Amino acid sequence: MTADTILRGRVVTLDDRVPFAEAVAVRAGRVLAVGTASDLDGLRGPGTRTVDVDGCVLPGFVEAHGHFLGDATVQSGHLVDIRPVTLPDAGAVVAAIREAVAARPVAVCNGWEPLLHRGLPEPTLEWLDGVAPHVPLIIMHNSGHSAYFNTRAMDLAGLSGRTPDPSGGYFGRTPAGDLDGSAFEPAAIGLVTAPLRAAVADPAPALLAQSARVNARGVTMMSEMAFDPASRPHLRDVPLTTRLRLYEVSTPALRSDVEPGAGDDMVRQVGIKTWADGSPWTGNLAASFPYRSGPFQPHHDPNYGAADLLEISRAYHSAGWQLACHANGDAAVQQVLDVWEEMLGGTPAEAPRLRIEHASAMRPDQFERAHAMGVTCSLFPDHIYYWGEVLDDLFGADVAHRWAPIGTALRTGMRVSLHNDSPVTPVSPLHNIGVAATRLSRRGRAFGVDERVSVAQALRAQTIDAAWQLRADDVTGSLTPGKYADLVVVSADPLRTPPEEIEGITVRETYLAGERVFTA
Repeated sequence: MTADTILRGRVVTLDDRVPFAEAVAVRAGRVLAVGTASDLDGLRGPGTRTVDVDGCVLPGFVEAHGHFLGDATVQSGHLVDIRPVTLPDAGAVVAAIREAVAARPVAVCNGWEPLLHRGLPEPTLEWLDGVAPHVPLIIMHNSGHSAYFNTRAMDLAGLSGRTPDPSGGYFGRTPAGDLDGSAFEPAAIGLVTAPLRAAVADPAPALLAQSARVNARGVTMMSEMAFDPASRPHLRDVPLTTRLRLYEVSTPALRSDVEPGAGDDMVRQVGIKTWADGSPWTGNLAASFPYRSGPFQPHHDPNYGAADLLEISRAYHSAGWQLACHANGDAAVQQVLDVWEEMLGGTPAEAPRLRIEHASAMRPDQFERAHAMGVTCSLFPDHIYYWGEVLDDLFGADVAHRWAPIGTALRTGMRVSLHNDSPVTPVSPLHNIGVAATRLSRRGRAFGVDERVSVAQALRAQTIDAAWQLRADDVTGSLTPGKYADLVVVSADPLRTPPEEIEGITVRETYLAGERVFTA
């Protein structure tokens, strides 16, 4: 059997049986063999293409907690992108909002973040109506956990003071009970944005552009952590170059219209997503420690009562779904662990059926308990990079230094993934690896050096362990014979690069099933 392609150079396989190699052979989209260059010479035939790599070959990166469709929408032009990673300051944000109101019949902006864009006005209903007296205006917070809307948008969505708070979310209200133009958590935000869901007639260009963007970062598999089944037909019709794993949002119906694992190796629905609390950046972190400051009124309660979360978890888990529950604060984590322990009845979960997302303020004892229960966590190093100093202001140095505790998680023996939660921050696995290893903010300050991990550990968390978390390690995540030839060629081996220089490594080529889908 001869190879279609042989790549020769430094190869890091992430397969513990053969961790390093000099070449990787590909046939019919799969890894045929890895080994020395001389060994693989025997697999060359008349049609074999041989590529001498200047750099390093790695498995394709895996973004285990992202919002592929959401990111595609944010960057499509259908929304106005006002994220801190896009616009320089508060003045540019307000100007972009005013321009959107002047030019669009409905203005939807995404990326409001007053903790990073200092000087933004308070988004009161009075301010929103003043900016847009005649046009519906919706401003999404960068975290995705709150939205602000004017009276025209309220009317468009059919909302009023009589609208009840949905399960898992709530509206801001005046002392008289009227809506004040704010909504918190996806359940409530979805009621505001419901009239806009059919606004994009042809999503194909946005999906293809998103796939190309993540391929350029070396990503070959990504999750969609807030999947709306209405998008399923679009995913069938678009020739993506990124494998997707879908997590459908839980609903009061407590069921999905498909079976667990529906789909194929390109697009497969594997899980159900819930939110136990909100975002530290919007004031609704459920934690045992208080906010010391912030441009909001803190709301410390979890999104669900324990009985409600147990009902949701039981219904989907018993149907065979993997559960992925967002829990930033330690109080939210405690609720999730209590509920899941009762659901499991003392028997550890079949890994990886249970996931905690972000786990930002999770305590060491909670990681120990979670690991014993068969729970895995996905962590967000960019909280340190972008918000490190903000954490210090909001909660104090002790909390800031133990935030996103990747080292603590790994010391329990837990397998974890790293993520960017795009579009909150851009998909960038090499950046994540560097931040996890250095714990440096963008201002150069170190937070929680005891939570640093090795580059090798961080690399696993962006490849094989992330694929395992997505229940896809049988087909990708390592350069193992029989798996898909999903791989990335980078300019240098991260394992041989100082951690503070890893972000400077560039992606030169990305392959999906042996086909090149990106070249620099």
